[in-house]
Amino acid sequence: MTQTPAQTATPQPATETQPAIRHRESLLSAYRTEIAIAVAIVLLALAVGSQVPQALSWGNFANITQAGAPLIIMSLGVLLVVITGGIDLSVGSVFSLTGMVTAQAMAYGFGGIEASLIGLCVGLVFGSINGFLVTIAGLAPFVVTLITFAVAGSLSFIVTNGRSMPVNDPDFWLLNSGSLIPGMPNYILFCLVLVFAIELFLKKLVAGRWFYAVGSSAAAAYLLGIPVKRTTFFAYVASSMLASFSGLLTISYILNAESTAGSSLMLQAIAAVVIGGASLLGGTGTAVGAVLGALMITVIQNGVNLIGINSFWQGSVTGLAILIAVLIDRFSKSRRGAG
Repeated sequence: MTQTPAQTATPQPATETQPAIRHRESLLSAYRTEIAIAVAIVLLALAVGSQVPQALSWGNFANITQAGAPLIIMSLGVLLVVITGGIDLSVGSVFSLTGMVTAQAMAYGFGGIEASLIGLCVGLVFGSINGFLVTIAGLAPFVVTLITFAVAGSLSFIVTNGRSMPVNDPDFWLLNSGSLIPGMPNYILFCLVLVFAIELFLKKLVAGRWFYAVGSSAAAAYLLGIPVKRTTFFAYVASSMLASFSGLLTISYILNAESTAGSSLMLQAIAAVVIGGASLLGGTGTAVGAVLGALMITVIQNGVNLIGINSFWQGSVTGLAILIAVLIDRFSKSRRGAG
């Protein structure tokens, strides 16, 4: 019996399907900015490590992640506001006020959980004020959050007359450094859960896509039936709540609250979002990019300290990193537009 060509054909080796290839390429294209930032962080770490070998030790990496966790969480909140085309200048003061209120609540006899809930109310209140004044009163986000920045900043001094407050609950350190999952400190767990949840929300859920639509054109989003005011209001509440949570993590780590603890974090959070690829004009940005931007700032600060450079240069180095990120973003957009 003769065999037909179909019978004699040898089996072909399995190859990756075209949809899988296209999916992988689309992911690389969607996250090319984030990949570039990750590479830059690695190069920065290697450069510092060539001067100070201990920079590449596991202990130093642990210090970077623990020091950067509050900034990462705050940056995720600021990102939501920036995507909608707004700005939140109040997060640093909300961060400080949350710490002072929480520590003061413990001094009055409240337990760690109750005091933390009271501290989170600071974020809820100021986020609601920001959202109301921007969406209902129609005031400019810059003006509104500048006002609440000043108010929250002054209240953080008034609460304790400008004195630092120790944390009285001996178990409060577990919020930051405890382990809900064995082998994983809570500050890492919180960062991972938040970045995954926010990235999933922004990329996969309809409500998340509303943020990009509002930031691209609020008028067009309104005509499409998107709840512009509700989306914007939620962004400001989330930003302040995450700023409060990052404040709780910080006082849990150092077991002390300072009225000026968040004075520089507002600019760092905005810088992290911009370095991560978000546009201050709105409509773009990812949670992954914001996290990487925050990590880059933390790595820069850590490197400056380890090398022994005067800490006053940290702001200049961070500003240079922002400038480079903005120029790269502008250049890449102009090339895509020309193409």
